[in-house]
Amino acid sequence: MKKLTVQLIDIALIVLMNIFFLHLSIPIAIISSLIIYLGIYSFRVYDTQTMKSYTESLIKTTVGTLISFILILILYFFLSKYFNRYFFLYNLLFTIIILPILHKIEYKIYEKTMPVKNYLVIGKQEEIGHIMQEISDRTLHKIRFTQYINPNPTTLDEIIKQNGKTTSHIIHGIVITDPELEKTVKPQIQNYKEEGMDIEYLPNMAEKYLNRIPIEVAQKFKEYYEVIFNNVQSSSPSQKIFDKFFGSIFLIIASPFMLIISIATLIEDGRPVIYKQKRMGKNEKIFTINKFRSLKEAQINEYNPNEDIEKRVLKTGKVIRKLRLDELPQFWNIIKGDMSIVGPRPEMIEFHNLMSNQIPFYNYRLKLNPGITGWAQIHYKHTSTLEDYIKKTEYDLYYIKNRNIFLDLQIMLKTLETMLGMRGAR
Repeated sequence: MKKLTVQLIDIALIVLMNIFFLHLSIPIAIISSLIIYLGIYSFRVYDTQTMKSYTESLIKTTVGTLISFILILILYFFLSKYFNRYFFLYNLLFTIIILPILHKIEYKIYEKTMPVKNYLVIGKQEEIGHIMQEISDRTLHKIRFTQYINPNPTTLDEIIKQNGKTTSHIIHGIVITDPELEKTVKPQIQNYKEEGMDIEYLPNMAEKYLNRIPIEVAQKFKEYYEVIFNNVQSSSPSQKIFDKFFGSIFLIIASPFMLIISIATLIEDGRPVIYKQKRMGKNEKIFTINKFRSLKEAQINEYNPNEDIEKRVLKTGKVIRKLRLDELPQFWNIIKGDMSIVGPRPEMIEFHNLMSNQIPFYNYRLKLNPGITGWAQIHYKHTSTLEDYIKKTEYDLYYIKNRNIFLDLQIMLKTLETMLGMRGAR
């Protein structure tokens, strides 16, 4: 059962419950149900691993529903006469009782009935096999890559003709992982496509199932990705208005917390409360980032990589770093235009200079304003090695290529999950 089907079933059930049980008007039922869906969706309720675990599904559905109620309260304030007074109680009970059970059943159905698709891979296993294995793992091995070939027209035709007869696995499709190898069999590939065989390209598969653009894939399909990244549009006027508006709103909402953090830091370790640092911004423009200080003042500029960082963190700092509240002053950077709410995180100058020379496609991160949160931050938290920076760059590249308002909203909501789950970076 596809995730989209599961999501549509959930939305329909919530809408029907609100219409027939709470007697809401159809427009109010649809709008409020979509907000509830958005809340639970943002907490990764529809991830395969979440649906597999009833306990995890219950927890995330509960928190997601409660968060959605905050948005619905705004609607309720203006349209209270159109709501049933039991709306919040009944919707909460419905989502936490029905949906986790339903998702567990749907997962079992998916596990048992989803057909396995076997693919013939045009490419070398030693170069790309680890990525193909990761894709297979993400799909619970419903997608399998059974044979890797360095083809010529004759051998490819022979393999396809024998499909389902002498091979141990029926071939459902072909995946092209190397455009150079594809050139030798391009006419045959086109014929198979016209005959109805599933023809996939590795970039599409990797982005769909891994939610990132692996550097090896970007290098294999270099011309394709360079065209895309070179044509990335910088922030539009509407994006700038979006950032400044929500940056101002969030700054106002966060101001009480910022006051408490400031007082707590002053009491524990004195001034300064705000820590300023140079970071690399859009188009390699250097700017000053603002953060709440979380390290002891006497040691803030005496960093030893071999030293346990926990010895340097303030008691206040331990809390704000886990909840990512040390980032709150960056809303001022957003209002100034140095940053956006969502985007690749701005790196320290020395790290940028180091990584830009070692990681292909790294500098494309600078096509957009850096963000206070981002696609990489909600998927990959800790960054300390070159491998970590490569992985985060892969997530940043995915965001740059696929950026839209819906992805931004998804990132913002999932950031809230990170904060509430105390899974902050560092």
